[in-house]
Amino acid sequence: MSWNPAIEPGCPDDVGIDAIETLIVPRSRDLGDFQVRRALPAPKRQMVGPFIFFDQAGPAELLTGQGVDVRPHPHIGLGTVTYLFQGDFHHRDSTGADQVISPGALNWMVAGRGVTHSERTSATARSGPNSLFGIQTWLALPDSHEDVAPSFEHHGKAALPMIEDRGISVRLILGNAYGKSAPAKMLSETFYADVKLDPGSRLPMPDDHEDRGIYIVEGSISVAGQDFAASQMMVFRPGDRITVAAGDQGARLMILGGATFNGPRYIWWNFVASSQERIERAKAEWRAANWGKGRFDLPVNDRDEHIPLPE
Repeated sequence: MSWNPAIEPGCPDDVGIDAIETLIVPRSRDLGDFQVRRALPAPKRQMVGPFIFFDQAGPAELLTGQGVDVRPHPHIGLGTVTYLFQGDFHHRDSTGADQVISPGALNWMVAGRGVTHSERTSATARSGPNSLFGIQTWLALPDSHEDVAPSFEHHGKAALPMIEDRGISVRLILGNAYGKSAPAKMLSETFYADVKLDPGSRLPMPDDHEDRGIYIVEGSISVAGQDFAASQMMVFRPGDRITVAAGDQGARLMILGGATFNGPRYIWWNFVASSQERIERAKAEWRAANWGKGRFDLPVNDRDEHIPLPE
């Protein structure tokens, strides 16, 4: 039986290069100890399905005592996804969640009407040299769920479905793909997966989602005879059957997508909303700092400092 009975692997040359609707070369920002590459939002593409923000952090090697400290900060109107290849993060948020995430696991936080969280390298990791390499994404929430109560889910590596066969390894992080469903509760049609390909192996993209994209973490792939290298994102035309082939060194990919949203989203700092008015209200509440008396509070075990509203 095929590992993916719903989609027969085809030849990468079965489609034309015009099946790639958008090619994105991420912007790189040096944060001192490591670099961040931002693929979404891009000038020509704000979203891929619900995915509205996509950052690659690292890879970076840190000395003993060093680490990342993202102080408490607010979100509205989105879900945040933390997924690591190397290193760890200690997540704390105003729902009461207090969770260290390790490679291959999932942290899924729904901000809804408002949440505050921090992410820091754990004390255990700082006790010696440590590394950081991972992907941070935001998913915009649909209009009907913008104001839901904030929530947090952690799912360990063993809880995320695996699909493996013929030089292909897929860990499904969110949503539905290849006949499997990930455990985190989704609020819109979504798929998100970590894919490893042996040299020359071929991956058929899910064809039951309208928006589909690929981010190349490592290695290279070819589509319709054209090669694409690491740190590029491509978004495919809806409806086409797409198969990608790994290059001579193999590839590691993040594949993502879902239903097309019914309109763009406003983004300001860490806020995502269907209207500017929602963002203005959130800005005013964060500036007021009335912790626990409105939409925002601080994490229970990380209340000593927070990131102020940008000027």
